[in-house]
Amino acid sequence: MSTHSFANLPLSAEMLKNLESIGYQQMTPIQAKSLPYILNKQDVIAKAKTGSGKTAAFALGVLSRLNPSLIQAQAMVICPTRELADQVSKEIRRLARLMPNVRVLTLCGGKPFRMQAESLYNGAQILVGTPGRILDHLKRKTLYLGKLQTLVLDEADRMLDMGFHDDMLEIIKQTPASRQTLLFSATYPDSITQMSQLLQKSPVDVSFETHDESTQILELAYQSADVEKYDALLAVLGHYQEKSAIIFCRTKRQCDDVAILLCEKNYHALSIHSDYEQREREEILLQFANQSCSILVATDVAARGIDIKALPLVINYDLPSDPESYVHRIGRTGRCGQEGVAISLFNEKEKFKLKTIEEYTQKPIKQLEQTMLSQPSIPIMPPPMRTLCINAGKKNKMRPGDILGALTGDGALKGDEVGKIDIFDFHSYVAIKRSAASPLLQRLQGKIKGRAFKLRFLDNP
Repeated sequence: MSTHSFANLPLSAEMLKNLESIGYQQMTPIQAKSLPYILNKQDVIAKAKTGSGKTAAFALGVLSRLNPSLIQAQAMVICPTRELADQVSKEIRRLARLMPNVRVLTLCGGKPFRMQAESLYNGAQILVGTPGRILDHLKRKTLYLGKLQTLVLDEADRMLDMGFHDDMLEIIKQTPASRQTLLFSATYPDSITQMSQLLQKSPVDVSFETHDESTQILELAYQSADVEKYDALLAVLGHYQEKSAIIFCRTKRQCDDVAILLCEKNYHALSIHSDYEQREREEILLQFANQSCSILVATDVAARGIDIKALPLVINYDLPSDPESYVHRIGRTGRCGQEGVAISLFNEKEKFKLKTIEEYTQKPIKQLEQTMLSQPSIPIMPPPMRTLCINAGKKNKMRPGDILGALTGDGALKGDEVGKIDIFDFHSYVAIKRSAASPLLQRLQGKIKGRAFKLRFLDNP
């Protein structure tokens, strides 16, 4: 038996069976190093970026201690963004599939407070949320944390960067001192060390060297004057011709401007940042995740929570202000054993930033010459899928099987023309092959399970 087998851990037979069924064959390094301590109820501080398997690490610890017969808040995960909180909630539910009566509740802004309060009144054992909304529930006394056993701070460095330090401390004051505290951070600034000393009891450190995690990423840089920056971006995209890419910008305005310019060149690009409403952000991320959008132009904060297993290209349109953010950005490519490319655009005055990054990662960044980027005359291909929005969700008792049956019934679509199905409280989203999408609405006539629902595609054909 491999030393990285989940069977080596003191997990229930049902949990091991579920792990095997969802394709968890071997533990990732962060799981192998942290899980023995987590399952032993010790405090852990772990350096782990998105895509390292950290969510499953703390989720398995939470679920192993859970008492399903006790309908009280036993574990809480605090995340910096709504997108990451949603992602964590989905992963916990997936890992708990074979455990009866496990209730996971997401507490984030952008959703009705009253509905969350009612769900809290009815009881939930695992809470996942953002600091602002969790604190709001505590202040209004709709949330009680007196029985909490496990507290998880996910991407704690980003929460501190976003100014949540005082909110987090206010929340943690209302949890038992006897709790287990798990702190996960992509970087280890002094503020993280100070927070660990304040909140944890003799924590086990399971950090990893960042540059060792990025060996599958080809890091490149391309110099251009600011006035030629957009042309440089087009040269990079035209040369690599990747099916999907994330472009990082420093400001929200820059994100919007770049996305508009790319659309004018026939790229299918969407911007995402904190000015968008919660539902808009969910729909943008869904389109990118299910291959209905080729390019996502994002700020650092908005990109948290994006979980794309095969992302071939990351572009830093603006260099980040610190090397830690650079590492986190490029870490979205080259995941799960796949290769990726990360290209940073810079001007003459920004050469020192590249030098700082190289010193931090202990890895050289190769500079591209203009002649190395050819612009082939291959036409820009649209993304392979389109996203169908159905005006019904969990609260309407909509299930994936209902949607799939309606889409494939009477030969409207073939099974392989239907992609990922995501169901939220009041809306459902389905990825449809672009070639089959155009006549679909007329054929379906809005009817699912014999009932009529409003249907629309999120993008323009």
